[in-house]
Amino acid sequence: MTHNRLLLIATVAALLAVGPGVAHADDGPSVPPGTEATPSAPVELDPNDPDLKLPDGATLAEPKVLDIKQVVEDQSGDERREDTNSDVKFALQAEVLFGKDSAKLGGEAKSRIAAIADEIKTQNATKIRVFGFTDNLGSSAHGDVLSRRRANAVHGVLVKELSDSNVTYEVRGYGEQYPIADNSTEAGRKKNRRVEISFPRSEG
Repeated sequence: MTHNRLLLIATVAALLAVGPGVAHADDGPSVPPGTEATPSAPVELDPNDPDLKLPDGATLAEPKVLDIKQVVEDQSGDERREDTNSDVKFALQAEVLFGKDSAKLGGEAKSRIAAIADEIKTQNATKIRVFGFTDNLGSSAHGDVLSRRRANAVHGVLVKELSDSNVTYEVRGYGEQYPIADNSTEAGRKKNRRVEISFPRSEG
């Protein structure tokens, strides 16, 4: 064999022994590239930096508890409950309580208001707000009167259910003021036609 053939055979044998040079990718990096943890903080902070200190004579504001609101709405949207650190509010849709353009309560309405009265007793609340609202259809004056009549009707049931002379009420009709949804759709107007009953939470 010539020297060149021996060299070629040796090269091929060496390549076969090493194996083909196939590229192989990892299953996937555990973190996105460039976000790997580093042994030290990316920026060193100087605790004596004057920009990190309050100016002479300045003080931090008093700490305060933020008011957290929890909202629960039933699947039909007919009833909504809002809880904050200080208050409980129920919003009942007018269709559940009254007939169209009416302030006369239906049978189901009284049982729903009675359930709210039970919650008022649980919270030991003595100051209750009953506010009526309408959508923006019809005249503003008509909405004001209707919302007030509806608030009065709900108030009347609460008075009977609670029968407590220590409880005081604030009853108002706001008409189309303070919408909670878009009045340009029927779904929004339905939400806006409501009576809200709110009262303080017990501190216990």
